[in-house]
Amino acid sequence: MVASALAGGVDTVVAGGGDGTVSSIASLLVDTEARLGVLPLGTLNHFAKDLGLPLDTETAMAVILGGHVAQVDVGEVNGRVFLNNSSIGLYPRMVRLRRRVEAHGLRKWLVATRALFAVMRHRSDLAVRLTIDGETVSRHTPLVFIGNNEYRMTGLDPGTRPSLTGGILSVYVLHASGWRDLLRAAWHVMMGRVDQEDTMDVYRLTEATIELRRPHVEVALDGEVVPLRTPLQYRLRRQALRVLVPPPAA
Repeated sequence: MVASALAGGVDTVVAGGGDGTVSSIASLLVDTEARLGVLPLGTLNHFAKDLGLPLDTETAMAVILGGHVAQVDVGEVNGRVFLNNSSIGLYPRMVRLRRRVEAHGLRKWLVATRALFAVMRHRSDLAVRLTIDGETVSRHTPLVFIGNNEYRMTGLDPGTRPSLTGGILSVYVLHASGWRDLLRAAWHVMMGRVDQEDTMDVYRLTEATIELRRPHVEVALDGEVVPLRTPLQYRLRRQALRVLVPPPAA
């Protein structure tokens, strides 16, 4: 439907839903003159929140009709676009387990928690080799997280991004030798008290290659899980998406 609309000359496409829906539609608008409008109707709405978009439908529609455009960065892995983040390891497995049970509201969070503990009980670390700025590092890790721009790991708003126009990918490689380390790391992130040297390796870059000892791997992209062929080629596409946002404050 989106491709047909663009071929017919439509210059604005509005995505109503959660991050997965918004990301799938945005991927067709990257590097075009078309503008993306967002009605944040999902559970978390990370992209909308990090852009400062209103979360109620009426005000979000007013922003779309206002027509003010910002150009934001997107991430890409093996040709697949993501707006927020991508990851391999624990998180894609947890999403797969969680999706076996249809749940909403509080029950959805309970299912997610059960899935997290199930994954940690049967965890298997990944042997990864990262090529960053021409240098190669090897790690054994339960999780590699790649963000479109940099995520806050400390302070009052952990897990949010101060900017979607910084022109970088942020790569976080978790240190954890057991389930207790995983729980401690998760708690520190939730509380905004991450000691990065103790908890994870952090890299800031525009391109990265991740190699694994397998031909395919499950990759999470904005909460959706897809199988991709290895190696994983990540890159930042700077200011590649035009989004309708509130105008700057007077």
